[in-house]
Amino acid sequence: MKYFSRQRAVRFFFLLIFVAAALKTFSQEAHAPAYPLITHNPYFSIWSGTDQLNASATRHWTGKDQPMIGLIRVDNQYYRFMGALAPRYKSIVPTGDELPSKWQYQDQYPGDGWEGQFYPENNWKTGLSPFGDSRADAGTSWTGKDLWIRRKFQLTAIPKGPLVLKLYQDDDAQVLLNGKEIANRKGATGNYVIIPFDENMKSALKVGENILAVHCLNTGGGAWLDAGISEKMADNPADVFPAAEQIHTELTATQTIYTFKCGGIDLKLTFSSPLIMQDLTLLSNPASYLSFEVSSNDEAMHQVSVFTGISSDLAVNQSSQEVQASAYISNGQSVLKVGTTAQPVLKKKGDDLRIDWGYLYVSVPSGANAKQYITSADNALSSFKRGTNTVGKQAGILKGKSLMLNTVIPFGNVGAEAESKFIVIGYDDLYSVQYFNTNLKPMWRNVPGATMEGVLRDAAASYTSVMDKCHSTDTLIYNDALNAGGEHYARLCILAYRQSIAGHQLVKSPDGEMLFLSKENFSNGSINTVDITYPSAPLYLLYNPDLLKGMMNGIFYYSESGKWTKPFAAHDLGTYPIANGQTYGEDMPVEESGNMIILTAAIVTAEKNPEYARKHWKTLTVWNDYLAKAGFDPENQLCTDDFAGHLAHNANLSVKAIVAIGAYARMADMLGEKETAARYQKLAAEMAANWMLKADAGDHYALVFDNLNTWSQKYNMVWDKVLGLNLFPQQVYDREIRYYLNRQNAYGLPLDSRKTYTKSDWIIWTATMADKRVDFKALAEPVFNYAMETSSRVPLSDWHETKDGKMVGFQARSVVGGYFMKVLADKMKK
Repeated sequence: MKYFSRQRAVRFFFLLIFVAAALKTFSQEAHAPAYPLITHNPYFSIWSGTDQLNASATRHWTGKDQPMIGLIRVDNQYYRFMGALAPRYKSIVPTGDELPSKWQYQDQYPGDGWEGQFYPENNWKTGLSPFGDSRADAGTSWTGKDLWIRRKFQLTAIPKGPLVLKLYQDDDAQVLLNGKEIANRKGATGNYVIIPFDENMKSALKVGENILAVHCLNTGGGAWLDAGISEKMADNPADVFPAAEQIHTELTATQTIYTFKCGGIDLKLTFSSPLIMQDLTLLSNPASYLSFEVSSNDEAMHQVSVFTGISSDLAVNQSSQEVQASAYISNGQSVLKVGTTAQPVLKKKGDDLRIDWGYLYVSVPSGANAKQYITSADNALSSFKRGTNTVGKQAGILKGKSLMLNTVIPFGNVGAEAESKFIVIGYDDLYSVQYFNTNLKPMWRNVPGATMEGVLRDAAASYTSVMDKCHSTDTLIYNDALNAGGEHYARLCILAYRQSIAGHQLVKSPDGEMLFLSKENFSNGSINTVDITYPSAPLYLLYNPDLLKGMMNGIFYYSESGKWTKPFAAHDLGTYPIANGQTYGEDMPVEESGNMIILTAAIVTAEKNPEYARKHWKTLTVWNDYLAKAGFDPENQLCTDDFAGHLAHNANLSVKAIVAIGAYARMADMLGEKETAARYQKLAAEMAANWMLKADAGDHYALVFDNLNTWSQKYNMVWDKVLGLNLFPQQVYDREIRYYLNRQNAYGLPLDSRKTYTKSDWIIWTATMADKRVDFKALAEPVFNYAMETSSRVPLSDWHETKDGKMVGFQARSVVGGYFMKVLADKMKK
């Protein structure tokens, strides 16, 4: 018995060492361009854009505020630990999202003096703001090149408070106030921007009649214009609370953890989105946890309660939309629910949009003895201090705009021993996407009898086991990346994990096939873009290839159903969330065909089973034949780097075609088609040898075949290594890597010789081609430095400037799943 006890003691000792090491691994101070809080899909995705959680409002990945406020009472002291007090504005000239109002407008040049008080008014049309295309609720349709708008407003006195211009433009806008230019901005804003008035701008105002006038130039693509003027109001003293001291931040694959000092109490706040890729039931459930752990830090006992206010703005596209909220009890859970009164299910499509159908839920187990209630945003914080609540005239129901769903959790008398409670925050989108004219439910709703109340109940009941799965996933992701590329690389992969997964929605097709549909975030809003799937693939090949199949099934169906008849793969299935067929204006024949073939080969290689290729062999053969004819020296066309423009004779695109043909040969061999395999293996080898001659620029290989004074990252070549095709000899990789190491800037290797910007996912692919670990680190480290030091505080942008680390475009995109390429390459070697 003594020996058994000694054994247990020894085991326990080593267990403590392991746990301590794990804690050390995960407990380092984390930093991110933006911090993921609740991440499930493109519509249910909330972030913090500051290092201190209480320094700014939480927001959707598009940048629109979706406030979550947190307060803690310690004895009789109050502290704010989450969110910031939203500025209050009084409209002088309201924008359309506040109150659609009448403007005079013209789409032809009105003539000199059009912005002035005495310009004739008889030739002007009248329309409601905002003006624009069909991306959202335009008051007046406008899709042309130029638009001139003007609106009169009266002032009885010059406002004393700070003034701001609120502007939403697509693309260039000149703003005039009483004939004086007060703003002139280039490019689309993507949303409303707030421009503070300086004294020069304010001096244009006068008592009496004023005229606000705007000219907008649409340089291409979408069109939008809205403008207004507001006065910033002083904060309500009842809403001002001292900020809790944030003393630690931690990021793991599935969780973001903050620690605060709140007087005599330490608060550990954990956001957990259980995106466990091997567990599709859990992955599809739209429920995240917000956990609170409190303990005394001064050996004294303290009375503690925690308040959270979740805004109804999580359930609207614009805060001006009316919502209805309710409070009720269901399945042993206290529940708050809110959604728009209009419920325009799947009525909008585009990039810069938030969901405005379905319902947001906040629940807490009844055993927590929490109090839940609904207020206006203006009354939420003060209600906690006063101990009052509002639920409207009808019991449990309140209508309005920007309501708050409030939860107060009492912890009672708290000492040194930590006490924990949690709430569940979920979203039921009812129908997630439209797929070839059929509205599809989220996958969790395909279970007979599924309800959101059931999801909330199960989430509460399985809290402990789900947290165990999160911790196991966190450890797996971190250790895999650490072993592949070191500490900094592991931290990059952690940043990428939730962002990539939350760029998709999981549904089933009418035929029962899994669809894992991406949104091309902060780009053109396409759904199921093939060249978004391609860079994202490594993460899913590693941890659940079925999800990668879910990204590809719709594209295969599009061709195999006869809806897409071209001899190459489509670019996309539509504009999110409407997947009724390609909407991108131009094909990418070599790009998308190569992508689909390579990824199919990667799936069957990872699974050691050719059945997925067999299922789509006819379609793959059509695409492969296209590449055999047109892939080696591509005509002037776009590739995935379409932002860089058209390019003929693209050497990297040629590599993609060569590797795809070699991958097709590999699959033919796995399927027992030996003659086909030999024929295309020979063709791929000959093409690779010819490529080496045509692209040879001496100490590197060129960007294009017809200009050897150029260079580019040959990131497509990584699949030759990952799949073990051996089409290109090691000397090609070595020559390119040596050249790249001398072309880096502070924040990474430029994409090619045309510009100094880059794509961080492609850098990691390029670095993975290095034969030496030291060279991989040398190429990957500047990407880590970019992620840590960029001034662009948005969900990680994959397109940035290598000299100053600023975002060029794109944010919150799923392509960062490509950061896992080094992990995948190492795994495929085993």
